[in-house]
Amino acid sequence: MKPFRYNPVVFCLGAAFLVSNPWAASAGDARSEKPKGARSVRDRVSEYGEIVRQRLAPFFLAARIPYPPARLVLLGFKLEKTLELHAAGADGAFKFVRAYPILAASGVLGPKLRQGDGQVPEGIYRIELLNPNSRFHLSLRLNYPNDFDRQQAKRDDRKNLGGDIMIHGNAVSIGCIAVGDKAAEDLFVLAALTGLKNINVIISPVDLRVRELPALPPGTPQWVGTLHATIKREVLKYQARQ
Repeated sequence: MKPFRYNPVVFCLGAAFLVSNPWAASAGDARSEKPKGARSVRDRVSEYGEIVRQRLAPFFLAARIPYPPARLVLLGFKLEKTLELHAAGADGAFKFVRAYPILAASGVLGPKLRQGDGQVPEGIYRIELLNPNSRFHLSLRLNYPNDFDRQQAKRDDRKNLGGDIMIHGNAVSIGCIAVGDKAAEDLFVLAALTGLKNINVIISPVDLRVRELPALPPGTPQWVGTLHATIKREVLKYQARQ
C-alpha cells in the first residue's frame, strides 16, 4: 500500500510569547516589559471567550457535559484529517462533544523521528504552552518530544528530534496541525479555562477504533508497533462519533 501523504504548504513556525501559566502575558514578561502589541492569554480569553461559549454551548448541551469541562481529550487522526474533542465533567466520564476538520498537516503515516522530516508526531501528549501571539492566529503547543520519544531516540541513536509542534489556526502547516482560526479560538479558550494539566492529546495515524493500520513506509522502526498498540488502547477508551 502506498503511504498516505499530505500536501505540505508552509513551515509551522512557533512564534514568540509561549506561555505555560494560562493567565500570564508572555514568557518574557518576567524579564522585560510586554512587547508593544503583544496580547496575553487573559486578553485572548476576554476577546474570544463569549463567542466561543456561544459556538460550543449547543455541543456541550447535547453531550450533557458542563462548560467549561473538568477534563479534555483531543483525538487527532491523520488519515481521516479529523480532530475530535471529548470532555468530562466532575464524574470523569468522557463523552464526544464535536469534531474539527484538520485543514493542513504534512508527512506520511508514522511518528516524527527528527527535525525537518515534515512529520506530525504520533503518541500521547499534553498541551504545555498557549501562544496568544501566534503567526497562525492562536496556537497550543504539544510537549513533543515526550519521554517516550526521547527514549526511542536514544535507543536508535537519533538526535535533533525537532519541536514546537502546534495545534494552530489558519489552513497551512508542515509538522503541525492547522484547524482554522475559529477552531483554534475554541481550543485555545477551552484549554485556558479547563487548565493545561487537565488535557491530553492523542495523535494516531488512523482511527484505530474503526479501521486497521495501513502498511507503514519501509524502514519504519520496530518500536512503532508498540507505540501504535499503546495509542489503540487509549483511543478505544473514547466512543467513536456516530
